[in-house]
Amino acid sequence: MSDTRMVATRESYGQELVALANEGCDDIVVLDADLAASTKTATFRDAYPYRHFNCGIAEANMMGVAAGMSTMGFVPFVSSFAMFATGRAYEQIRNSIGYPHLNVKIAASHAGLSVGEDGATHQCCEDIALMRTIPGMVVLCPSDDQETRAAVRAAYAHDGPVYLRLSRLPSVAFYTAESCPFAIGKGDQLIPGNDIAIIATGLMVSEAVKAASLLKRKNINARVINMASIKPLDEDLVLRSAAECGRIITVEEHSIIGGLGAAVCEVLSARMPTPVRTIGVRDVFGHSGPAAEVLRDYGLCAENIVATAQELMRTYPIPNPVG
Repeated sequence: MSDTRMVATRESYGQELVALANEGCDDIVVLDADLAASTKTATFRDAYPYRHFNCGIAEANMMGVAAGMSTMGFVPFVSSFAMFATGRAYEQIRNSIGYPHLNVKIAASHAGLSVGEDGATHQCCEDIALMRTIPGMVVLCPSDDQETRAAVRAAYAHDGPVYLRLSRLPSVAFYTAESCPFAIGKGDQLIPGNDIAIIATGLMVSEAVKAASLLKRKNINARVINMASIKPLDEDLVLRSAAECGRIITVEEHSIIGGLGAAVCEVLSARMPTPVRTIGVRDVFGHSGPAAEVLRDYGLCAENIVATAQELMRTYPIPNPVG
């Protein structure tokens, strides 16, 4: 499953844009808000300088430019930090891209708490919630190098707006090009288990895998699901995991309000009420510090997943539904 490589998903994003262009996808254009070095669209700029547009520190205007270009047959990939792409430019995304359902792809890097020392003003933990509420917007949060590459290709092939959430930190590579099953609207079971299900997304998938290993030593068989497609959500996989495990934990580097945990709970409350614990940012702002320490401060680590799983199993000591 993992080849132990560590790659930041923003790196994979820039490289895959070049790969698509090299394959003859001549309609791709890339827009950036003076952050090409950080979002890694500089890779595309260097290869295709006449198809890369630096819109300056004017994210709202950049979204309008992308909307206009999409009406002329281009497929714009628009990049900035998540805080600016979704926060500063929300109105333009909603009204100029979402409402007319234009074919614009918004790839936001530096999402979540793991921007570390940049602090609360840059630690965007609301972006998934904002993008989920826009009708027709697809929301993707890939976990590793190959899944990001597949998500970029899927976003390009999809007719309509897509939000692609990328991280600053490198993440463990779980997939190879041959083994990555990514598809919009689908999750992937990484580890089997029927005692409890851990549904994670993005950077937190690796922590969920670590937690499953620790729980195994305690004779708890945890199922781990990588949920890269948050909207549309793989409801069948969520429901099957609820039926077979009876208890669910969600883990995300995002607010527990409006993110993956909320999406999972919406499905379960309507169709299969199930005990759930949501691990994420709990209605607070982040703080500045080294990324790994900040994540741990907010409980976004394998050890907290293990403790939460044990608490959930003590509180709901139900027999394993499938034996």
